[in-house]
Amino acid sequence: MDLTLKIWRQASAQEKGQFVSYKVDNISEDASFLEMLDILNEILVIKGEDPVAFDHDCREGICGACSLFINGRPHGPDRGITTCQMHMRRFKDGETIVIEPWRAKPFPVIKDLMVDRTAFDTIIQTGGFVSVRTGIMPDANAIPIPRRDAEQAMDAASCIGCGACVAACKNASAMLFVAAKVSQFALLPQGRLEASERVQNMVAKMDELGFGNCTNTYACEAECPKEISVSHIARMNREFLVAKVASPKD
Repeated sequence: MDLTLKIWRQASAQEKGQFVSYKVDNISEDASFLEMLDILNEILVIKGEDPVAFDHDCREGICGACSLFINGRPHGPDRGITTCQMHMRRFKDGETIVIEPWRAKPFPVIKDLMVDRTAFDTIIQTGGFVSVRTGIMPDANAIPIPRRDAEQAMDAASCIGCGACVAACKNASAMLFVAAKVSQFALLPQGRLEASERVQNMVAKMDELGFGNCTNTYACEAECPKEISVSHIARMNREFLVAKVASPKD
């Protein structure tokens, strides 16, 4: 496959960026998208040019680091996968592929296609944990949990924090991410002890960091690589309202 890559190049958050076009030839349709970028970078290094900076780690769809905006969609044209899981057979020979970083104020560009997603870590630090004494290992059935609740909690916990929901939202809202982290605990008895503080603290921190409001376009669910349901947002809203009524914070 012969392709034209239109890639966003930006030296740092303080400098202006621009699209730069590159030609890559003889790309195998069985190559992954990141392998194609590796090939491009090898060519650039041989030419003595600066390679394209992009995030990656596991390349197995687990870590969420490979967050790229490809042809106007987070993680590319396929649903339910991350960028590293997408293969070049999804594109056509001679096609022009536009590759950008996440576009959101809370995710400033570090360099080229890399963005700083520390904002998500900050939200997690405000309440995305359970601080209880576990003691010795309890029996598996010591605390009965309905199967439906357990499955929904696991679905919420599958969020990898890639930020696709923010990138897809016209308001750069982090509601699906925060809702998933709140919901995974709200559904389990272990998470009830700190439920009120957790939801209030995480929502407050989300707003403080500059993420936008949710307007129910469902773009976040459509582009989430783990296909997390927006029903978790409804649960978070209920948790938040109950917490505000029961223990309002100034």
